[in-house]
Amino acid sequence: MTHRQVLEALSGLLLVLFVAMISGTIVSVALPQIIGALEGSQSQYTWVVTASLLASTASTPIWGKLADLFNKKLLLQISITIFMVSSLACGFAQNTGQLIAFRAIQGLGMGALQILVQVVIAAMISPKERGRYNGYLGAVMAVATVGGPLLGGLIADTSWLGWRWCFFIAVPFAVAALALLAKTLNLPTQRRANVSIDYWGATLIAVGVSVLLIWVTFVGNDFDWLSWQTAVMAGGGVLVLALATWIESKVKEPVVPLHVISRRTPALAILASLAVGMAMFGGAVFLGQYFQIGRGYGPTAAGLLTIPMMAGVLFSSTISGRMVSRTGQTKPFILVGLVILFLGFTGLATIDHKTALVLVSAYMLAVGIGVGMSMQNLVLVIQNTVPLREIGAASGAITFFRSLGGTVGVSVLGAVLANRVASNIAEGLAKAGIPTGGGAAGGSLNIAALPEPIKVIVRSAYGDATGHIFLISAGITVVGLIAAAFLKPAKLRDSLDLPEQAATPEPATTTA
Repeated sequence: MTHRQVLEALSGLLLVLFVAMISGTIVSVALPQIIGALEGSQSQYTWVVTASLLASTASTPIWGKLADLFNKKLLLQISITIFMVSSLACGFAQNTGQLIAFRAIQGLGMGALQILVQVVIAAMISPKERGRYNGYLGAVMAVATVGGPLLGGLIADTSWLGWRWCFFIAVPFAVAALALLAKTLNLPTQRRANVSIDYWGATLIAVGVSVLLIWVTFVGNDFDWLSWQTAVMAGGGVLVLALATWIESKVKEPVVPLHVISRRTPALAILASLAVGMAMFGGAVFLGQYFQIGRGYGPTAAGLLTIPMMAGVLFSSTISGRMVSRTGQTKPFILVGLVILFLGFTGLATIDHKTALVLVSAYMLAVGIGVGMSMQNLVLVIQNTVPLREIGAASGAITFFRSLGGTVGVSVLGAVLANRVASNIAEGLAKAGIPTGGGAAGGSLNIAALPEPIKVIVRSAYGDATGHIFLISAGITVVGLIAAAFLKPAKLRDSLDLPEQAATPEPATTTA
């Protein structure tokens, strides 16, 4: 493909990626209104979010492997269709049970689109040139991650639209992307003989990951960390994943190629991606909540206040992507990015309900810069070490672990935040001489309905508790920084495929 053809196809790919990512963030602000309109419970509120995350995270490596076996363009078109139909179904849902089911199907489409876009780009552009385009990719992710809640707030606050348009709005963009890619994307169809699909491995990975994520979602709230539920769910999830690992070591075409992720460079890049995943997801979720509950701003204003983080990702991903293409090096940019990310989280760990917004904005800017410099470059590190025929599985593996880190991070940090908020509210009520009965200390998110004295206590509790979760994030970032420090410095290759693999006869391809 010529440079012009690449840009034409890339426009459709970026549109697909934007729609997939924003569908996961656009409902975050509007979700209380959605659950209220459908008369759902708090447990169902959690599952509307968890269902899509479970399906997206668990299916990511499966889609990545399918991209190595079948026509990438056809898979992309199928996944767009799945996403589009499920988005319509979510908008027409009549109760929370239907919405949860449709969100799970939507999660399958979201997971497919996020990984297939990266796989298709890898099939079009060499690793060295890919750095420049990955900058655009990171910028789109940033806008979708931070801009989604802002757009969702605007839609929910507009009377003639309503919350259902948080789902409907993705459909016209998906249709446009489908038409654009049908015209501009031209990839050769590579059919391989004797293809086998690892159904057992795919099923066990999905089940094992789902059980662990369900456990993380509910532990500490519905049951204790040390309980029979924890033993059954955590132990069962680990056993299922252990069985899946054994199967992956035996089958001919594993969903997650152990020979790829067990190598030093991919393993270290995956570990670093776990930290970046927590930053990308946790920052958007909890900062928006901090501004709305801890500081008293509305949904639209809260979205505007998170712009520094979005701007940091936007500019750093674009600039670092071009510099990576120019120098052919990734490690220096990853290390600098993770150091800045650590400094940003360390700053956010000091915030409370009275911290100056200028300081909060500076810390968010640092977090955005750190994510932008490291996120896509870590994907590039792995893609540079594998042949073209394994690019889908390798990309799927790192995207899977990054999403897993983000999902687990949000669940764990959310549990820490909830416990800290409950303690702060109880202490505040006790100091004010207000009885804790009647649900006053329950941490209700309907702040406007609370009496003024309790409202002040609840806002202070959320504002002061938020800093503690970012202290945990800073510690996790250190782990990612150590992993990145041990990456071997490597020059990005100019060719689409590894030279030695490209010249290898077909028998070596089928046995790898």
